[in-house]
Amino acid sequence: MRRTTPPRPIDVTAVSPQLAPLARTAIRLHPRPGSPTPRDSSVGGPLLWPADEPWPYCDEAHEWHESELDEWHEGPNAMLPVAQLYVRDVSLLRPPGQSDLLQVLWCPFEHEPDYKPPTKLIWRSAADVTDVLAVPPVTSAVEYDEYVPEPCVLAPEEIIEYPDFMELKKELQQQLEDWDSWQEAGSGVDSSRAPHPESFYKNELSLAPGWKVGGWTPWGLTDPVVRHCAACGAEMAPLLTITSKEWHSRYRSWVPYEDQEIAAATNSGVVNSPGVQISGGNHLQLYVCPESPEHPHTDLIQ
Repeated sequence: MRRTTPPRPIDVTAVSPQLAPLARTAIRLHPRPGSPTPRDSSVGGPLLWPADEPWPYCDEAHEWHESELDEWHEGPNAMLPVAQLYVRDVSLLRPPGQSDLLQVLWCPFEHEPDYKPPTKLIWRSAADVTDVLAVPPVTSAVEYDEYVPEPCVLAPEEIIEYPDFMELKKELQQQLEDWDSWQEAGSGVDSSRAPHPESFYKNELSLAPGWKVGGWTPWGLTDPVVRHCAACGAEMAPLLTITSKEWHSRYRSWVPYEDQEIAAATNSGVVNSPGVQISGGNHLQLYVCPESPEHPHTDLIQ
């Protein structure tokens, strides 16, 4: 499977050369329905999990009902696979030691105080896993079905991103808000953008939608806030963005060439192949410490 994002409508660095050093590489994952195996990178697929290694559980409070027995139970909850990423497919990953595989799991339950699913990251060496766990433990408590990803294969694609408009310095924001700056750069942007040219930057030129590794953080629910490592205090870096849709129906310049025909005909299926909805339609951003991926990660809903 291959997915190809069209070039951006214009080179935004021609409008604002100060953006050039802020360019960051991101890898769009492009999850699409499929039947991944433990040896594949995937969203919602089976993990390459050693048969003799304990499966992670969420120890927060859970309650679930077994209708056949008409009984209620309480206790820990087996975590669900969210993503499995091999370094061979996602070169931006910086695993510790000889690891070449990242596994992401969560509890499909919005826990207090932040009302988001707790996540767990596992780094491992695929070559060390010779006896693979055939059947993982059953996840007993599922608060929302939208936190149970449908199995998807991936088509990782490297792109370039620029910071969210809210994260730019005031001088840059003002430049992007000034229609004269766009005209002087010979950008060729349609005059319909004149009242709010910064929205063109926000929606078409800066951050790619959809599941991705690296890149810049999408903001909106809060103002930008630096995340610091709890172990060493370093400024943490975006690792994985888990989203509620692959693209916005109004801004389709990000739709890969291979999906444009189906996107024009319908918005079902491809627009959210994993079926995940983060807190009603937001993003869950996972961050790691650039000094050591073994330091505790953190997350944030935006």
